[in-house]
Amino acid sequence: MKRLYKVLFFLFGDIFLLTLSLWLSFLIRFDGSIPHVYYRVFPLYLMISLGIKLAAFESYRLYNISWSLVSIYELIAVFKACTMSSLLIVSLSFFLRDIKIFGMVPRSVLLIDYLLTLFFISAFRSIKRIQWQMFKKRAITANKKVLVVGAGNAGEQLVRDMLRSPKAGLFPVGFIDDDPAKRGISIHGVKVLGNRYDIPRIVRKYKIQEIIIAMPSVPSHEIKSIVDIARETDLKSIKILPSLNDIFTRKVGISDVRDIRVEDLLGRDPVVIDTEAIESYIGGRTVLITGAGGSIGSELARQITRFRPQSVIHLDQEETELFFIRREMKNLAPDIEIAPIICDIRDHSKLERVFARYLPEVVFHAAAYKHVPMMEENPDEAVKNNIVGTLNLAEIAIKFGTEKFVLISTDKAVNPTSVMGASKRVAEMLTIKLNERGITRFVAVRFGNVLGSRGSVIPIFQEQIKRGGPVTVTHPEMKRYFMTISEAVLLVLQAGSMGNGGEVFVLDMGEPVKIVDLARELIKLNGLEPDVDVPIVFTGLRPGEKLFEELLTAEEGSIATSHSKIYVARINYESDSETLLKKIEELEYLADRGDNRGIIRVLMELLPRYRPDPRIWKDIPERKIEDTTQA
Repeated sequence: MKRLYKVLFFLFGDIFLLTLSLWLSFLIRFDGSIPHVYYRVFPLYLMISLGIKLAAFESYRLYNISWSLVSIYELIAVFKACTMSSLLIVSLSFFLRDIKIFGMVPRSVLLIDYLLTLFFISAFRSIKRIQWQMFKKRAITANKKVLVVGAGNAGEQLVRDMLRSPKAGLFPVGFIDDDPAKRGISIHGVKVLGNRYDIPRIVRKYKIQEIIIAMPSVPSHEIKSIVDIARETDLKSIKILPSLNDIFTRKVGISDVRDIRVEDLLGRDPVVIDTEAIESYIGGRTVLITGAGGSIGSELARQITRFRPQSVIHLDQEETELFFIRREMKNLAPDIEIAPIICDIRDHSKLERVFARYLPEVVFHAAAYKHVPMMEENPDEAVKNNIVGTLNLAEIAIKFGTEKFVLISTDKAVNPTSVMGASKRVAEMLTIKLNERGITRFVAVRFGNVLGSRGSVIPIFQEQIKRGGPVTVTHPEMKRYFMTISEAVLLVLQAGSMGNGGEVFVLDMGEPVKIVDLARELIKLNGLEPDVDVPIVFTGLRPGEKLFEELLTAEEGSIATSHSKIYVARINYESDSETLLKKIEELEYLADRGDNRGIIRVLMELLPRYRPDPRIWKDIPERKIEDTTQA
């Protein structure tokens, strides 16, 4: 309704101004005394002129322009609409000059009318912007003073949104940009004041209250450098626009601004993907995601919508998370059919009914128990879910002719020391062996820790910081590979497009990060000082944990692919399919009876490099493994 009122306001305003423009054109042409002969043709000529000009204005979307913030782009649209409509009127006057109404109007009137129309319509669209510029200082005092870092496309869009949304309470005082060519230029009347090293001086000089980093396409190490400089100002409010991986539309605004997160600072380069390759196997197809309510599964659900599938099946045993992701998808992708299915992947008959009904062509298997200490205490559940559940899903996918099956694996599957890692190693072996049947193409994608996922270290640290500490770290030398959820999922989708079947893809995780450094960075992000405001305490390794995780065994090695961040592991599993399936059958039998020690022994037989934690499995002989032996 509000938009309708705005359109009607501009429409009636344009009618008045266009009428005035034409009338003044005749007055100017005839020196203030219009001959009576023109009074008879004026009304009809006015109606024709209004019809042509208003149609042109609508064609160039002049009624969608924001009155509160008109830029050069909108004024160019006004120029085009006025010029095209006037040229059309001139053409009619020339070709239909034998018709009295067109032949009578002097050509000078047409020129004067064009110039007046251009002036009146431009002024009408710009008057509120001009008024705002005249009373700019009043806005400065009323709103929070913001310094925008980045004078590129994202910064320009952000500042434009601030200026057109005064109720947001943000006033852009200036830009920061390292490009010397931009120094001193103005964008929407907001000046580029200096480069990143000028931030402390500019904050003091202009009494800046908030810094927003608007550089979604730069690497994280650049973001960290800017944040470190901004921290010198003791300014508490430092915010950021997310990376392009996290923004589904390329237009950004105030609503996208959020607090700095630790994943923004970890030195990861932006992910570049081959959109066409991904769309070639997802576009127009039915996709099934297991574990769709989890961190990886829900992000898969979000990202897959970008590649225009016909329908997406969200399968999970957790109803609450399914409810939320379904509601989110209704807003994000209303044209894509979404089917939320509550189902445990261990329920063979229910899975069969789901596949028979929807016939998914692509499966992303993200459902798994992932918490290492919990699975050390519950090996039977790790077997049932991570191994037997994967077997159920894979065999049913083959039965119903699924084209591609992508298993989400983990770096903990390499030289496993935990039940969770061992169970995922068996799941990898299973999918690769089932690929030999030649019906469904099975691939696995192996990567490290995902920042911000449920149960991960960051939410735990955040909770400890809010309580005032201490922040508990297991070991001062503990290191892990990290990537953001959106980055991991995009690379999973890319790897899926590259797989011909039988591959285990390994994602380039960059350099491992010390957990203690991560804890210190999180404390700083909360405006506190590590070991001063919040103590850090070392508690010792938990059952099943390693100091360092690996992405490949010593022998596996890797083969480069066409994507710089995706490799194929050279894997040669010695177990044949029949032996592997018999061992899984034995594991299922032991799990059904709760024989956890029996499970550990079978896993050791199946995985020569699996070393159970002796602190938990004291009665099982500790396995010694040379670093150079085969996994």
